[in-house]
Amino acid sequence: MTAREVVELIKKNQGIPWNDRSTRDTFKAGNPDTTVKGIATTMMTTFDMLQRANEARLNMVITHEDTFWNDRDDTKDLTENPIYKLKTEYILKNDMVVWRDHDHMHAMTPDYTVVGELRSVGIKGGEHATMRPGILTIPETTLEELAAQVKRTSGARALRCVGDPKAKVRKILVGPGYATPRMTPEVDVVIGGEQQEADGGFDNVEYVMDAVSLGMPKGIIMLGHVISEQAGMEDFGNWLRTFLHDVPIRFVPAEEPYW
Repeated sequence: MTAREVVELIKKNQGIPWNDRSTRDTFKAGNPDTTVKGIATTMMTTFDMLQRANEARLNMVITHEDTFWNDRDDTKDLTENPIYKLKTEYILKNDMVVWRDHDHMHAMTPDYTVVGELRSVGIKGGEHATMRPGILTIPETTLEELAAQVKRTSGARALRCVGDPKAKVRKILVGPGYATPRMTPEVDVVIGGEQQEADGGFDNVEYVMDAVSLGMPKGIIMLGHVISEQAGMEDFGNWLRTFLHDVPIRFVPAEEPYW
């Protein structure tokens, strides 16, 4: 089976109309007609991840995020960049091919990025979550205890938290990556991937800081983009196995960037 044929099977099984105008969900490197020896699912195609996939004889990489450091994987200004040259040479030398599934993955029901995020932070009941799962209720705890749970279950090295650690919290909003939800009066804690501290559409950080000054129990737990969506690519690999039976499929995580 070629990488192109694998993608056609994914399109048929994803359960949503395919948007051929998507600039994200396309082949990013390598020859689409390469014979697939094994598939690696990952959140981000870093060079370290490529090496581990190649060592495991997984020559097709299905990535959720970009390969060449910008959302469109636009490489026209990178042709003389030494890291771009080394990365592309490695992919071609090892008969590898990289394809991205981002927009259509987020449009699926369930959205595996959210399913995986909820599982990774220890919140139950998200097996059928969509991109915006709504307010979730957990047993009452403190923001500090919730952050400790999130760090422990996700395995993250670095979290950023805003709010009073002793605040009692129960109502949670969760979102992956840049889809960090907007804090609302009904919500105690937002758990997201990443967000601007200021000058965004709605600045959760400043809002929570003001709420804390007014004695209101509000908090933010920021996982980082990779950690927030990483587990979802393991779920995505499990989904691939339901219709790709003759090729090895393995989750090869990207390394967490922050320490």
